[in-house]
Amino acid sequence: MADTVASPFWIIPHRTSESGWLEVEEGERPAARRRRRCSQDSGTSLLLLLLLAASPCSPLEQEHNAAGATLRESFLLCVARVSPATADPSRIVHAPSEPSYPSLLNATIQNLRFASARTPRPALLLTPATVAEARACVACCRRHGLTVRARSGGHYYEGLSYRSVPPRAAATGARRPFAVVDVAALRDVRVDAARREARVGPGATLGELYYAAARESGGALGFPAGICPTVCVGGHLSGGGFGPMMRRHGLAADNVVGAEVVDAEGRLLDRAAMGEGLFWALRGGGGGSFGVVVSWTVRLVPVPRVVSAFTVRRRLVDRRRTQSALRLLAKWQRVAHALPDDLFVKVAMEPELDAAGERHPLVVFKSLFLNNCNGMVAAMSAHLPELGVTPGDCRDMSWIRSMLYFYGYTDGEPAAEVLLDRSLQPKQYYKVKLDYLTSPMPAAGLAELLDRIVEDGGGSIDIDPQGGAMGATPESATPYAHRRGYLYNVQYFVKWGGGAEEEEGRHLGWVRGVHGFMAAYASSGPRAAYVNFRELDLGQNVEGETSYEAARGWGEMYFRGNFRRLAMVKAEVDPEQVFWSEQSIPPLVAADVGGERQSE
Repeated sequence: MADTVASPFWIIPHRTSESGWLEVEEGERPAARRRRRCSQDSGTSLLLLLLLAASPCSPLEQEHNAAGATLRESFLLCVARVSPATADPSRIVHAPSEPSYPSLLNATIQNLRFASARTPRPALLLTPATVAEARACVACCRRHGLTVRARSGGHYYEGLSYRSVPPRAAATGARRPFAVVDVAALRDVRVDAARREARVGPGATLGELYYAAARESGGALGFPAGICPTVCVGGHLSGGGFGPMMRRHGLAADNVVGAEVVDAEGRLLDRAAMGEGLFWALRGGGGGSFGVVVSWTVRLVPVPRVVSAFTVRRRLVDRRRTQSALRLLAKWQRVAHALPDDLFVKVAMEPELDAAGERHPLVVFKSLFLNNCNGMVAAMSAHLPELGVTPGDCRDMSWIRSMLYFYGYTDGEPAAEVLLDRSLQPKQYYKVKLDYLTSPMPAAGLAELLDRIVEDGGGSIDIDPQGGAMGATPESATPYAHRRGYLYNVQYFVKWGGGAEEEEGRHLGWVRGVHGFMAAYASSGPRAAYVNFRELDLGQNVEGETSYEAARGWGEMYFRGNFRRLAMVKAEVDPEQVFWSEQSIPPLVAADVGGERQSE
């Protein structure tokens, strides 16, 4: 059998469902199979074959200390044994000493802040092309004492899927080297329109998923996820997944109905095999804590043949227009989270330069309505007449076109195939923070935000309404806990053009200053955060000293009471923390009724 990682679960290649999907069977692997693994012809080079013949299957100590073997050489031997179908293990194992390593590592680093040579790099970069190879990579990392970080598209805001953070001087714990398992090659998208489902590899982009769903259903199906088409499914689903249909259909993670994950032992587990605890954790508990998801099965949602969208701008060039905009924003805050579920109206605040080069605030209202423009204009007239939306502001389009519209193609009509362009989003230097509002901001707070937008080094602020399905879903349904009573999320975004430390400090100072100012208005007890907008300023694990109690401060900001359940799942599936990062979930082992003890 091709997939031979030691496991009580394995793929049965000849057994498939009617749709052609592989099934996972449970059972004890015969001992003869393990002996056979060492003697099968893997198609590797003569050198590897000779080394394999002289080096039988062995535990971590023998592999890691093989005479004269470097980490890479030892790892190649391990991959060849564990995945004999991999003809050339050197194709997927890359060490820093190799010329190809920098380009492969940097290929999908989206935040250029972390593309510096000063950034701590992985001891190995692993690029599996198959599920069997992904399993071998994880199994061999464990045998070599490497922690694992999985990367799909490299959009991780803090870069923790491919970098580590230098330890602080006071840290005393042992620091393990880490490897990156890059699953970008696992990018198949298979749509079953009759069942309204899609099976998606973690390396597929949202644009590829949207395009396939629309094409295979004749435009009748879509998927409720984010507006950036180059973001990959792996990370997006792992943390939740905002999008303009979330008020109608919830988060992207709310629509996950199945998954296959490689666990810390290299086993491939489907939903039935992993159990509902781990399946719950994967759908919003954040990537990098529980395993490497190698496929997702998502529920596609029906979309109308015609949807509509508008963009209305208010340029605040004088005091009168500013006061008018503040009144409009105050009304929008009162109604946007309570609009019909099919209607999503967000606000963006951006700086705009006039002809003289002076910065002024620009307020942009952008909407998606799952109906036509006649319905859109009527709904806006009923709920927010102050905005003055007219038929001329609105455009009818297909749902797939609306995804292009929200990405920024509001004037032109590019072909839907542009969603397949994985280089569409330029790489930038940037920093992002996020808050939640549980009550509307007063006019004075809104006015201060408009003032901060035009400051030197300033960026933009987006405010997305929740409510609808977001509020109707129970807090415990998935790890994403910011449901009922959380009216809006507020995103602070700043980008710049270069890596000079002084310039970076100026922009980081701006976004941190705005976040600090918003403490008076943001949610509290605790101040909520969103795990797909990772934020190391909130706190972080320390290698060798990681504990549940130490992590509760930032963990409960992301997950509220769900953090404890996530930590207990971690203790069940990865107590040794093979999947570790500065904000991975720490394991919590429940003791007796009288208390709990932390697993460090």
